[in-house]
Amino acid sequence: MCGIAGKLVDGLGARVEPGLVHRMTAALEHRGPDAQGVWTDGGIGLGSRRLAVIDLSDRAAQPMANEDGAIRLVFNGEIYNFRELRVELEARGHRFRSDSDTETIIHLYEDEGAGCVRRLDGMFAFALWDARTRSLLLARDRLGQKPLFYWHDGHSLVFGSEPKALLQDDTVPAEPDLEAIHHYLTYGYVPSPWSAFRNMRKLAPAHYLVARAGQVEITRYWSLSYESKREESEATLIEELDHLLGQAVERRLMADVPVGALLSGGLDSSAVVALMRRATNGPIRTFSIGFDEPAYDERRFARSVATEFGTEHRELTVRPDAAALLPQLVYHYNEPFADSSALPAWCLSEMASRQVTVALSGDGGDESFLGYDRYAASILAAKLDRVPRPLRRLAARGAGWLVSGSARSTTTRLRRFVSALATDPVRRYGRWLSVTLDEQKQELYTRDFARQSRGMGGAGDQGDNSSLRLLEQRWAESDATSDVEKLAHTDIVMYLPDDLLVKMDIASMAHSLEVRSPLLDHHVVEFAARLPVSMKLRGRTSKYLLKQVMATQLPSAVLDRPKAGFGVPLDDWFRGSLRDTARDVLLGKRATERGYFEPATVRRYLDDHAKGRAQHHARLWSLLMLELWHRTFIDRRGEMMTALPLS
Repeated sequence: MCGIAGKLVDGLGARVEPGLVHRMTAALEHRGPDAQGVWTDGGIGLGSRRLAVIDLSDRAAQPMANEDGAIRLVFNGEIYNFRELRVELEARGHRFRSDSDTETIIHLYEDEGAGCVRRLDGMFAFALWDARTRSLLLARDRLGQKPLFYWHDGHSLVFGSEPKALLQDDTVPAEPDLEAIHHYLTYGYVPSPWSAFRNMRKLAPAHYLVARAGQVEITRYWSLSYESKREESEATLIEELDHLLGQAVERRLMADVPVGALLSGGLDSSAVVALMRRATNGPIRTFSIGFDEPAYDERRFARSVATEFGTEHRELTVRPDAAALLPQLVYHYNEPFADSSALPAWCLSEMASRQVTVALSGDGGDESFLGYDRYAASILAAKLDRVPRPLRRLAARGAGWLVSGSARSTTTRLRRFVSALATDPVRRYGRWLSVTLDEQKQELYTRDFARQSRGMGGAGDQGDNSSLRLLEQRWAESDATSDVEKLAHTDIVMYLPDDLLVKMDIASMAHSLEVRSPLLDHHVVEFAARLPVSMKLRGRTSKYLLKQVMATQLPSAVLDRPKAGFGVPLDDWFRGSLRDTARDVLLGKRATERGYFEPATVRRYLDDHAKGRAQHHARLWSLLMLELWHRTFIDRRGEMMTALPLS
């Protein structure tokens, strides 16, 4: 596991200075505290920060070269099938100097070129320089577990695991991309291929990029298919899924350092722990967090699982004073990021990193096995589509009269559900997901910001100019025939890589912790996509087949409990410990002078939420994180600080 960075400059006499690559990798030290490696040759420079996990010796140091030095590689991630690939490559005559998975990529590329990525089973982002063709290959794993940013101006290509590495190059502007910010305000994250920085982009999951002679070509090498549904008996499918999950967990236990598990007490993380116990008789360390607010606290379920499987269990309570971590969160997330569960993920990772270097998680189960409540809601809404549209519009308008309760109350959820009934399935889904709706942006945005952020997604516009158009594009790309699977596929290619996996990658790597997700094994994901919907969502039972697999392996209390999620009591915090901070930051001179938002609207959000007249906590959090991001990366150009004042 590493943080990687580098630069390619085209042209006669072009040169990348080693000092630049050193600065870029220094900005990623948290991702790899064990070693730094830099290599430059004329117009190419590669750098890495290494977190040693497999083959701890210097033989596995990066950048790594082949025998004649024509190929150089920096690699972030883990290749779980590297041993099988190594046997195959050695049979072809390749010779290995290390026991690392990194070297496998080099030799596989020598035989198969850029297409070698299709043979890799794992999570990865890498950069490979081929001196023979004078080309640079950038690649990212299928589901997007490892990040990769790049900036290209036709002359130079700068890349890295995080934007802060790219910003070490003075030619890369630290300027906000207002169109990206417009999309961020809808989703709470910046969707690919945008980044929050102008002209900086994310390489999308399941894609590789080849740069040669000033030109860049991007290729998609994998896509998820929902066609050819499985028709075997339930017993056969249970047996196959059990085998795939067991294999995925066993492969992710491979390490030369201590391994543990992040345990929420939900089905997915509990299943991972159960399968870990099945794969090893040795000690298993598990880690959980909770809150003083009972509605958000799941520790009792995690304790029951830890007791069931005899793990060495540790837990932590996250309290409102954890908001003091905001400057560090903003700095490490690099972009405005409004998923508030980043805060508990940060605290959980910090706790786990004191005991282990690798931790397994349950990420990915909801998207593949239809675990979110919104999937069941989409099926119910589809049935209500038979009701004449005028009546649904009337119901949607009437939803405004429902009194908002807490963030997780039945009335709050019902209000959101009913308010979107009059729209088509994908836009209805978008309204459920949106932090700030298009019509809300009309009163929030200043006229100047609405104009400047227009791009493809102008404020308040409909159709092609709405951020929800991004969902429609992903929806249209899916080969699924059912609406609920189209929604799940949209989550897999958008919400999962741009929100959930960013959340965990940044939170964990900030503490030099590698997190592995067995449920994101692409064999498991492909298997789940081919299951009939009834094998994933049956009546009111979500994750049906996964629960059948785990029926004899997990306590019934875990199998039967409703989904809770990794939530944070922001609604209470914005009426308490965060109330004054939010008001000072969002209505302060620095924020208002940016000219993005109407101060009167922001003030109304603050006042209405504080007095309990409305639930604006998610929107306020997104605005707060955006302003703090500006102060950190735009106003101060990403200074190398781990804590910054809110003022």
